[in-house]
Amino acid sequence: MQEPEQYDLVVVGGGINGVGIARDATGRGLRVLLCEKDDLAEHTSSASTKLIHGGLRYLEYYEFGLVRKALKEREVLLRLAPHIIWPLRFVMPHVASLRPAWMIRLGLFLYDHLSHRELLPASRGINLRRHPAGVPLVDLLVRGFVYSDAWVDDARLVVLNALDAKERGATILTHTYFVSAEREASSWRIQLRSDGQPEKTIQARAIVNAGGPWASNLLQQNMGQTEHAELRLVKGSHIITRKLFDHDHAYIFQNPDKRIIFAIPYENEFTLIGTTDLEYRGDPSKVSISPEEVSYLCDAVNTYFVKPITPADVVWSYSGVRPLLAEEDASNPSAVTRDYHLDVDAPENQAPLLSVFGGKITTYRRLAEDALDLLAGPLAIEQPAWTGKAALPGGDLPGGDFDAFLAGFVARHPWLPASLAKRYARAYGSRAERLLGSADSMETLGEELSPGLFEMEALYLMDQEWAISADDILWRRTKLGLHATALSQQRLADWLTAQSERTATLAQ
Repeated sequence: MQEPEQYDLVVVGGGINGVGIARDATGRGLRVLLCEKDDLAEHTSSASTKLIHGGLRYLEYYEFGLVRKALKEREVLLRLAPHIIWPLRFVMPHVASLRPAWMIRLGLFLYDHLSHRELLPASRGINLRRHPAGVPLVDLLVRGFVYSDAWVDDARLVVLNALDAKERGATILTHTYFVSAEREASSWRIQLRSDGQPEKTIQARAIVNAGGPWASNLLQQNMGQTEHAELRLVKGSHIITRKLFDHDHAYIFQNPDKRIIFAIPYENEFTLIGTTDLEYRGDPSKVSISPEEVSYLCDAVNTYFVKPITPADVVWSYSGVRPLLAEEDASNPSAVTRDYHLDVDAPENQAPLLSVFGGKITTYRRLAEDALDLLAGPLAIEQPAWTGKAALPGGDLPGGDFDAFLAGFVARHPWLPASLAKRYARAYGSRAERLLGSADSMETLGEELSPGLFEMEALYLMDQEWAISADDILWRRTKLGLHATALSQQRLADWLTAQSERTATLAQ
């Protein structure tokens, strides 16, 4: 009988926390396998508000430690991936009946100074009658505030962490189920099952449970663990409309229910609006926006914009389930902490199990460092933390200057339409050159499978980034689903099926 494959660490879950831990662990010399039952970032990690931020509203809940940690990470991530993360200025119109001006000024002062800030400008007050951001707003709004945070392509952040882990030696298995795990003294005996394949047995010195909304279920049903932290599942939904304003700032709107709503420029032609915070008790894989949530988001922004929107103006929506730490005294889902908790089960002389509860996309890298620090003793890890200064794939732009890189990329490929050149540069950074290879004309990019998507890019995503379905490509690897038609989506799906069949035939 063939001996099971041996690993130092098996990570369960292909969301941002799982891939971040896999990347960090591989870079410290561990033999790592990550398994994900669906696509990378298919659930919570692609359903965020697409922000790298300190969390201005968390200051009201006295989460100063979390905000400081997130603000510090904001600076780190801006340097590590300047192609998919970039500065974004936010406008907060002042509504005196909701929060007094002194409270907002104090909050913004703390936001500016809780952590050392080099890359982003400080907050300031503005006159909305004179600022471009005041143009689409109702006349009652006269003054406001501007502050800085950052935008992120959340699903690509996940993929790039997984890609870096793979290139450093990790095994990344998508569409692979973590069936069960049994402790055998100094190791875990683990059963995995990939789609359409028989079960496979592997062994690992440690397991990281980064199952997100499924973390508790994994412990109970797949590993027989009865004692663990409790999760509180909170649904967050977003809507997308056609562009509601013509400038490059985002808005943060205060609501009478004490929540805040963002309205953010999205994919050049659209506006992203969100999010909601609702208790969720269903299957996290089947979460969807409700009509009430759509109306809530429309009503929230209609308080501020001159031109109102209705549910009929929504061109797309998405929802995700945030796995937050349960707190007995937090009756309001918005008040539940976004910080994380790492639980280590490491009986003496037995293989450890680390479970990740809670967290937010901004602090994923720090979470991974903390996880590896906790595993350092049981796994005899000697190499120090390293991810704070190591660019993600494509992020090694000279001086971190995306505009200069884009200008050079356009000059090297003058045959590319400007919008396509910018999209390639944003999505792939320095690796856009690898994507194009020897292409020297639009014809050499191949057939246009869906608006803006050519065969060469689709082949690259299949070969390099684990894409196998139309949704993988249109909604997670790119955001071209907003431009796709039913016909083009089917054409892409048929093309992917043909490619998979061809690959399977060649492998025989």
